[in-house]
Amino acid sequence: MEAKAIAKWIRMSPYKVRRVAKLVRGKQINEAINLLHFNDTAASEPLEKAVRSAVANLINNQDTKISPDDLYIKELSIDGGFMLKRFRAASMGRASRVRKRTCHISVTVADKNNSN
Repeated sequence: MEAKAIAKWIRMSPYKVRRVAKLVRGKQINEAINLLHFNDTAASEPLEKAVRSAVANLINNQDTKISPDDLYIKELSIDGGFMLKRFRAASMGRASRVRKRTCHISVTVADKNNSN
């Protein structure tokens, strides 16, 4: 059994979020949530929220009882979203472009006992 959660339009660069996602990809849920909760980076907050949402989706949408101890992160992908394009004043009357990036986080959580 598996469940998925998607967090869209996170106002953070996908490069920064991918760096934190490498820490928890493939780990058990308890270990992943501990790593994300006590990590200092700002990217760990939306990642933790998405992981907790995927776990809640799996536990609440199944008829059978599933223990959170048996779950692991099966798939975790960070995709780039749209960019807010802004301009900032530069020297000699020019304007330089500032790209404010966004990203989408998709997490798939699966049961270790029933996975293929």
